Amino acid sequence: MLANCYWPSYNSYTMSGKQLAVETHPLHQLWLKLSSELASVFDAHYVCATIASEITAQTSAMSVVGIRDLQQPHYNVWICRPDGELMQQRWPVAKASFEPILEAGCSIRLKKLEQSVTELINSELWILPKEDLLAVPFPYLSSYSQITPPGVLCLIDADNKWSLDNRYLDDLSRSMTVYLDRAFLRLRVDQQAVEFDVLSDIGNKLTSTLSMDNVFQQLSGTIRRTLHVESLSVGLSEAHTGDIVFVEQLLGSQFDNLAQIRVKRGQGIAGWVAEHGEPVIVNDTYADKRFYAGSDRRSGFKTNSMLCIPLQVEQQTIGVLQAINRQYGEFTNHDLQLLQAIGGPLAAAIENARLHTDVVAEKQRVETLFASMSDGVLTITKEGLITRANEAFGALLLNSASSLSGEPAATAVRLKEGNLDGFIATVLDIDEEHAQMIADLLRDDGSFVPVLISGAPIWKEKGKASEIILTFSDLSQVREVERMREDLFQAVAHELRTPLATILMYARLLREGKARDKEKAARFLGVIERESDRLQRMVRRMMQLARQEASELQRSPQAVYLSPMLEELLPPLADQAVEKGLLFRQKIEPNLPPVLGEREQLEEIFGNLVVNAIKFTPAGSVSISATANEDHVIIEVSDKGIGIPQEALPNLFKRFYRTQTAVERGIAGTGLGLYMVKRNVENYNGTITVSSSEDEGTTFTVTFPVYQE
Repeated sequence: MLANCYWPSYNSYTMSGKQLAVETHPLHQLWLKLSSELASVFDAHYVCATIASEITAQTSAMSVVGIRDLQQPHYNVWICRPDGELMQQRWPVAKASFEPILEAGCSIRLKKLEQSVTELINSELWILPKEDLLAVPFPYLSSYSQITPPGVLCLIDADNKWSLDNRYLDDLSRSMTVYLDRAFLRLRVDQQAVEFDVLSDIGNKLTSTLSMDNVFQQLSGTIRRTLHVESLSVGLSEAHTGDIVFVEQLLGSQFDNLAQIRVKRGQGIAGWVAEHGEPVIVNDTYADKRFYAGSDRRSGFKTNSMLCIPLQVEQQTIGVLQAINRQYGEFTNHDLQLLQAIGGPLAAAIENARLHTDVVAEKQRVETLFASMSDGVLTITKEGLITRANEAFGALLLNSASSLSGEPAATAVRLKEGNLDGFIATVLDIDEEHAQMIADLLRDDGSFVPVLISGAPIWKEKGKASEIILTFSDLSQVREVERMREDLFQAVAHELRTPLATILMYARLLREGKARDKEKAARFLGVIERESDRLQRMVRRMMQLARQEASELQRSPQAVYLSPMLEELLPPLADQAVEKGLLFRQKIEPNLPPVLGEREQLEEIFGNLVVNAIKFTPAGSVSISATANEDHVIIEVSDKGIGIPQEALPNLFKRFYRTQTAVERGIAGTGLGLYMVKRNVENYNGTITVSSSEDEGTTFTVTFPVYQE
């Protein structure tokens, strides 16, 4: 770059009546020297140091060159003493006291004892001269250069010959400005290259991560230093309220113990930017009517200046990015351009991270549902290959679900009748909304399990399925319930038929006059009454079951004492056992603590258990015991009867369930007694357990918590 230096336009210089050629003047020699040394120099610091050294070499006076730092509140100052020693220092702006020189706009000589500078006597500059200084500002004219920052050139206690014509010093300032402009242009280009590299690196990092934490981590270091700000903050728009909620990890330690920082829709500068979608530069926040100072008051942090831009994705504002408190100077349009260059990739990265989080959460929900479903589930390709199988399906087959991946579905799913290929074709039929079929599924052990197969396609696009989902619902329990219902109907019919037939028979005998004496008539009526009571008990039990199913029975808040209740309940049952030829034992502790319940329901529980013990004990003994500890009352009902098969124990308390042993032995029952016992026990926070061995007997243990007043 060619330096266009400004040289004096006159050919001679007159001093004491003698002619002095311009080219012999020391400043001319200085210009030649500087032109030679700085022709290829593009470093502002080197330019200033060279000027200070060469001026002192030519004038033998102390020289001072000071130039404002672009990023910090100080001047970089070079001082060259008459002996050639060069020093570089940093003077705070307030202490440098260059204002009188900068305000002059041209070269001036200032006396140290003049009134205008007396008050600056203790500043950094004014402690150097003994008498005066010759100074010139640069850039020389404010309209000449907007590149070089403000600075001064001073000669300390210079020889009087330098004061005869200040035009030489003015021309020197012009020349210095040219060299400094070149240097600061190069600095600006280098800074822009660095900023571009930083922005490019940040953009790559932001677009290469799907973690929200990693996204915000990028803002806390390099970007903040590049913008020379105290802090950066991000506020995200809350979907359902429109409030701006600020990211906590970017706020700093002053906000650690505070509640979440948020501003309402349109509130503060951040709310205004989010609502209007426009950036703002505010160099005095407290003078801006839009500023909301609530966060400052809560945290003790002071927001002096702010640069705020909207974060937008596809014309939708998702939040704001704020640069707060520029460390030196004011925010400029250049700072705004830098922040906007960051805002685009940042908004995209935040949205990508949000979408990724939503996708991961949705995937986890689907995985949880898939794994926890009680029905077997298969996903297969349209070609019929299994891609996923849950554990419930593996349990149906008595196999491992993981081993099925990649297998043909028609091979893994073997049906007693029909095949899976035809059903898959039905599922893929676009006109079929709900494809279902009932089949018997062959297990790995050779047994069959009844299942309901439901299928649905996953459409990649209209008319094209990418996968198929099949669910397999185990119908074993449904069929078992159907069997138990049939058994119930048969048992109820049997139970009703016998007393009804007896009542009908004795009623006819009475009508036909077969009871000729009062004793026989009373006996006939007693049979009718007994059988009617039996029917009534059956009807009452069915009604109790219906009320339980409808949740009509509520827990009573009453305290029930079991000792007197059992003393009244057990004697008739003992007589019934003795009539059957059984040994009946009872051991009831006196003064048992009360339990929470309703007496009628508790009598139903223990009466049912004792009656069952008598019913299922052809010969032997039946016993009942009641004890208590600090927290519970424990009642045990034991018998030495036919016992219960081990495979029947898991189903013992289900509705309508009757063991095969009872059915084979012709022992009447509805399969509702134990179901109702368990419901009543649990209704009062109790527990019931059973232990049994076939042909050895059974023990039922009922535990109730002690009622506390």
